[in-house]
Amino acid sequence: MGEDITTDAIVLGAGHNGLILQAYLCRAGLNVICLERSDKPGGGLATVEDPRYPGFLHNTHSFFHRAITQMPWFGDLHLKQYGARYIEPELNVALVLRNGEVLKWYTDFERTEDSFARFSKKDAQTLRRWRDAFDPVVRNILSVEAQAPPLPQELRQEILSQTREGKMLLEVSALSPHEFVHREFEHPVIRAGLLFFNGLREVDLRASGFGHHIPALLASKGKAQMCVGGAAGLARALVAAISDMGGEIWLQTDPERIVVEDNRVRGVETADGKYIKAPVVVSSLNPHQTFLDLIDHEILPDAWKNRVDRFQYNVLAPLFALHLNLDEPPRYRALEKHPEVANALMVILGLEHADQYGDIVAHHEKGTIPPIVMWGACPTHFDATQAPLGKHTAFMWQKLPFHLYGDSANWDRQRDAVGRDMLDMWSEYAPNLRDCVIDSFVRSPLDVERALPNMRDGDLLVGAFTNGQTGYNRPFPGAGHYRGCFEGLYLCGSCCHPGGNVTGLPGYNAAQVIHSDLGIAASWIPEPVDVRLGG
Repeated sequence: MGEDITTDAIVLGAGHNGLILQAYLCRAGLNVICLERSDKPGGGLATVEDPRYPGFLHNTHSFFHRAITQMPWFGDLHLKQYGARYIEPELNVALVLRNGEVLKWYTDFERTEDSFARFSKKDAQTLRRWRDAFDPVVRNILSVEAQAPPLPQELRQEILSQTREGKMLLEVSALSPHEFVHREFEHPVIRAGLLFFNGLREVDLRASGFGHHIPALLASKGKAQMCVGGAAGLARALVAAISDMGGEIWLQTDPERIVVEDNRVRGVETADGKYIKAPVVVSSLNPHQTFLDLIDHEILPDAWKNRVDRFQYNVLAPLFALHLNLDEPPRYRALEKHPEVANALMVILGLEHADQYGDIVAHHEKGTIPPIVMWGACPTHFDATQAPLGKHTAFMWQKLPFHLYGDSANWDRQRDAVGRDMLDMWSEYAPNLRDCVIDSFVRSPLDVERALPNMRDGDLLVGAFTNGQTGYNRPFPGAGHYRGCFEGLYLCGSCCHPGGNVTGLPGYNAAQVIHSDLGIAASWIPEPVDVRLGG
């Protein structure tokens, strides 16, 4: 077998959820080893240097980190002291139209309201009404639920139905985002913008049960932030915190088998012949990797095999990225009327009307390429460390199907052409790009899966929010409390509640469950969610 090692816990995967979970366990005094197949920790917190042009840094997967500095784990783990520093530009998002007009979202609500009023005074009033109505819902319910292991659906329903705020949440949640926006707002651009933000959360706009996402975004205090030095800065801070607490991260180490005996985990065998013994194994991988690839089929209960087989990935989630090295930042035509757009963190292009969403979804379902709607940023406008002196980097993303024309292998033949089309359109909005591009590269949905295999089918959320895969039933019934089917086996990845994107909350919530199961008291653990909701 090779070398045997004994430790207190093993974490599979050094993405941000796995690292956060490891840090909390180390803080509790456990010896914890994290196994990571790649040569760098962080998973989607990737910042890479262009090998052809040294000094140009690109965030190849994750960039916009919503309200990271407000997350409880950010303070608990003292990540600012370990070098994680964030910027939250005042003009957070600019939806730039072809006619040069701009719909703007600021960190200051009144300025956002003024921007909406330029398009529709009625919609601006509606914006404020829902912001005010949902402020206590976000503070007292949604934020509490996101930062705790989820309640069974029946108990949640019973508790929420006892308060005015809870009843409002249940009522609005019954709608789809599309229904909510079309019921409450009238201007096509405002409708489009609001649905776009819902789309960033990767929820099917037609799916009932998610209507609350729109007013929740309006009421949320958390806005898009960027990490100084690139997204990898957050990973570096987490690794530094773990190292200080005695944790180990083994890079370029593939787990080959989760060892199970007598219905409980005993450790992990690695592809290079090591056997690491531990009574606790926590996986941040997707359900197929955890249960089908790493556990012997003959001991996995049939019910769990069936649930994993039925687990669905999100057809709307995959991203295509175009990255640029530039002599100067993009100069948008819209600057003539709206000079403040130069300081927008996120810029959205190609989105003019809410009706475009139906076309986008239809193309994803057919595996074809829709008309371009894209969004991105020029990180170096805010952080000069990500390019050589006087130079810049910029990127644009768009949602495109993973199974292009029925086969993901088609991406290797099509990706450069798609990148050229994106640059052509980008140049229509920012004509200076025709003369200031030094170099460019693209990253297809297939490239995402190759780099991050847990994101099966290019699904950055690691699981759709359809098929009942939410809350206590995420990833599926029986696993919604972060526990696996054997004693000592846990989940902590984006396949768990509250889902993907860089929030760190699956890792944070899983840490609460593991502390409870091991009988470890900790001051950072909040009261049970049913108590905090008044149940």
